[in-house]
Amino acid sequence: MGKIIIMLIATIMLLIGVTLIYDARIITKKFFGFGDQNEASNGLKMLGFLITIIGGFIIYFNI
Repeated sequence: MGKIIIMLIATIMLLIGVTLIYDARIITKKFFGFGDQNEASNGLKMLGFLITIIGGFIIYFNI
């Protein structure tokens, strides 16, 4: 039962990370109002990449 919960959490992390990578520009336009949106979107893309890698490692080493 615990393994299923960990896999579910890791899958949700993967989904959130991929969403941050692909929709970073839209998210920065919606939530951040400062002038330099390029740096904010790059930061969100890096954060999404890290979350995706962590979720992938959890799935890979949990099996």
